[in-house]
Amino acid sequence: MSTSGRRGTDGPAPSAGDVAAGLREADFARVLARADGDCLAAAGLLADALAERGVPYQIRVGRFGETLARPGEDGAGEQSDDPGGVTDPNADAGDTTVGIGLDDAADVRLPGEATPASVTAFDAARELGASPDPALALAGAVAAGRPAGAGGSAHVLEQASESRIERRPGVGVPTDDLADGLAHSTLAHADYSGDREAAQAALAELGLPAELDDSAHRRVASEYALAAAGAEDATDRAAEAVERALRPHAIAGDGSDDRGPDAPFATVEGYADVLDAVARERPGTGVALALGHDARPDALDAWRDHAARAHRVLREGTTGRYDGLFALRTEEAPVETVARLLRNFRSPEPVALVVSDREAAAAAIEDANAAVGAAMTEAARAVGGTGGGTSTRGYARFDPETDATEFLTAFREARP
Repeated sequence: MSTSGRRGTDGPAPSAGDVAAGLREADFARVLARADGDCLAAAGLLADALAERGVPYQIRVGRFGETLARPGEDGAGEQSDDPGGVTDPNADAGDTTVGIGLDDAADVRLPGEATPASVTAFDAARELGASPDPALALAGAVAAGRPAGAGGSAHVLEQASESRIERRPGVGVPTDDLADGLAHSTLAHADYSGDREAAQAALAELGLPAELDDSAHRRVASEYALAAAGAEDATDRAAEAVERALRPHAIAGDGSDDRGPDAPFATVEGYADVLDAVARERPGTGVALALGHDARPDALDAWRDHAARAHRVLREGTTGRYDGLFALRTEEAPVETVARLLRNFRSPEPVALVVSDREAAAAAIEDANAAVGAAMTEAARAVGGTGGGTSTRGYARFDPETDATEFLTAFREARP
């Protein structure tokens, strides 16, 4: 199917059956995914289903406002699989384009707003006769901001629990090294976030046993919640936001830090955290991870670097408060992650905006009626950049010569 003349936002959100029907007769699939953990997981789930059917595919990853449907334009991460012998994956004839979370031309769409794209992809993969990984689908749902088992993923959790996933007390981190996990998690912002030695010192004060039992995990969770919600500059919203990191779903492994592809990370929540970070930091590695390749070491390195920079900027950035908007300015940052953390843990206003020297991101609470994506698109256009988003989140890119104040003013004027 050609992508010519199609727009990804036309019509209602498709069901898993619609997605499966659109892929069932595909000769070649071009998968275009938004750079976040949910959409990355969805891309991996669909790609595995296509591979089981012997259908070649190509995955490209990009941000809001980028156009990925035309080969050679934009797209930071790309990986192909060609079991069917396709020699020209950029050929338009006979291909099917899948748009995941992006406003782009596509034959098959997974918007990912009402239901996480990863959940829709999981169900579509099963309809195609595949055996999708429930841990990956749940991690995608958590990355989309839904607890595992919520947001339409209850049946995924039920299937996963029958095999290797079990809820336990504690904090949802990706590694078996707890100090490493607490220091680099971006599910919350605590006093010691970004500083492994400080996290280790906080754990040492708890007098934990060598082998953590449920009681020890509860003490860690209590300490982490207090460090995140009890900080001097934490907002009332922080106490609720930190819950996302607590009582995680453990993924059965061998108990060591040398995990295999069937259990690459210690918890579903930690898996989600890594997916989100690597999608933005190293999308090529992110695609490999979502496809089940041995990308864990590189993914964890990207996650640690991403988290350290995000937490540092959250502490050091210059902030300003406006009517309904809390803005942070910095020279360089993983802006989308900082915007989410700013909204959840530091912003006294319903909308948080982060502006660097060439990028910006915004995040709003669900009931803010902020139309963030539309405002981001208009503000980016006003300064000669590109942008887009949803009702609660957005991203923009612009020339580094643009004055950050100019973008901030444009965004404030574009808000409803």
